Amino acid sequence: MSIHIGILTASDRASAGEYEDLSGPAIVQLLGEYLRSPWEPVRRIIPDERATIEASLIELIDTAGCCLVVTTGGTGPAPRDVTPEATAAVCEKMLPGFGELMRSVSLHYVPTAILSRQTAGIRGQALIVNLPGKPKSIRECLEAVFPAIPYCLDLIGAPYLDCDPDAIQVFRPKNQNSA
Repeated sequence: MSIHIGILTASDRASAGEYEDLSGPAIVQLLGEYLRSPWEPVRRIIPDERATIEASLIELIDTAGCCLVVTTGGTGPAPRDVTPEATAAVCEKMLPGFGELMRSVSLHYVPTAILSRQTAGIRGQALIVNLPGKPKSIRECLEAVFPAIPYCLDLIGAPYLDCDPDAIQVFRPKNQNSA
């Protein structure tokens, strides 16, 4: 059985068809490099509307059964950037360390990384991770935080993610059994 992973692009222009969504496919490609477990992306492209983002996150987790939802877009300071607020609204627990690490890594590339508001949180037995909107930044940030994602999923009772150690080194305590 395939593990469902949500890929949510929050973008007014991409959802309106004004330009091609490059961020969602970049996430799918990167996860494809990392994961050995059978998995299936469940993609959504929606406008930067808080209520729509919240409803989409809930649908991806509660209905589509995604154990991990990776968002892209809507994490900056602009008025329509509301993905972190939507994420916080649907989560029981927030994990601010994800955003702290992503901003730290991004500061090596651009001084404007301090404007980014990425975060992560837990809804039930699922993890939501907010990523920036540019494919290059997605790779930099996901490479930084992904090593903690499989163990986080283990801790919340989500499906076990088997990863390719040649592509990404994930952390699990030594006493952790593999599936």
